[in-house]
Amino acid sequence: MTKDIDASHLADIAELEGSLAQRVYQTIREAILSLDFPPGAILRKGAICDALGVSRSPVSEAIARLSAEGLVNVVPQSATRVSYFSMWEIREGSFLREALELAAVAKVAEDVTDEQIAQLSRNMRLQQLLVEDGDYSGFYQTDEEFHGLMMQFTGFKRVTTVASTVSLQVTRARMLLLPTQGRVSETLVEHQAIVDAIKNRDPSTAQDVMRFHLRQLMPRIEMLAKERPDLFLTE
Repeated sequence: MTKDIDASHLADIAELEGSLAQRVYQTIREAILSLDFPPGAILRKGAICDALGVSRSPVSEAIARLSAEGLVNVVPQSATRVSYFSMWEIREGSFLREALELAAVAKVAEDVTDEQIAQLSRNMRLQQLLVEDGDYSGFYQTDEEFHGLMMQFTGFKRVTTVASTVSLQVTRARMLLLPTQGRVSETLVEHQAIVDAIKNRDPSTAQDVMRFHLRQLMPRIEMLAKERPDLFLTE
């Protein structure tokens, strides 16, 4: 049985940047990606308006944008629901993500600067501290930043946006897997292997270790789909 969302989970838009509609979009999107708004939950515009202290217009604009991204389903004259997970979309997103990240890491390994290596090293140190503290949510965010740095270091302005868009459903599904016993420590080792290959300016090895790292995810998501079929579309 589907339930209405608890709008109290929405972040304070005063702390966000951009237009009002952009900030409303950001806070709803984050609630969906963090699973505070789970698959199948009903979004009530009135409840969101009350929680955020805004009119219906920016909420409607935000929901239209989320619908275009596939994060919500809008049924005219009925209800707006958070989309269920689709294994087909997740597999497609994983395929596209791998293609982008392999191309990116090879270019970074060829062109990396000392400052970029220092940024990656700082990120790795933070990952290590978060693993030691058992802060899985913080580690997830730092993990995302690690992969974001790869996109950024290519020097191509649109790559980061494209990567974020194509892997959106994968990113959302990953949240269901936190924490997984031992996986964060394995991820840390895999990330370090990627950084080492970049430091050695070895594009081929960088691609090999990145490919291995990325391919650890789909088997775990497929297992999750069997364990939690209520969150996934029947395909």
